[in-house]
Amino acid sequence: QLQVVESGGGLVQPGGSLRLSCAASGFSLDNYAIGWFRQVPGKEREGVACISSSEGIQYKDSVKGRFAISRDNARNTVFLQMNSLKPDDTGVYYCLADFRCNHGFEFPLARGQGTQVTVSS
Repeated sequence: QLQVVESGGGLVQPGGSLRLSCAASGFSLDNYAIGWFRQVPGKEREGVACISSSEGIQYKDSVKGRFAISRDNARNTVFLQMNSLKPDDTGVYYCLADFRCNHGFEFPLARGQGTQVTVSS
């Protein structure tokens, strides 16, 4: 069974940093795409970053230069390093697995419970 579990969220002041983790089990990250998404109540889910062996790395424009997605194959974990955080980055962050980033994750192979990120002074 394919599973992913997020961790690392929390409360941080504007300008601060957090590192989110997405630990996968039941499949090898090297063969799939992992996307980080965030959702705020009343708004649609938005993609933040995605990584796959075949497509490389993709970022939402508003996080370029501030966020970095990476993968540790030995630990079967994807990380999202978030720097220079802004209040608009607040939301529940989810990691989803799919075959490719460009599939859009409409029917993800796995999805975690999410981790809350709150950026506030």
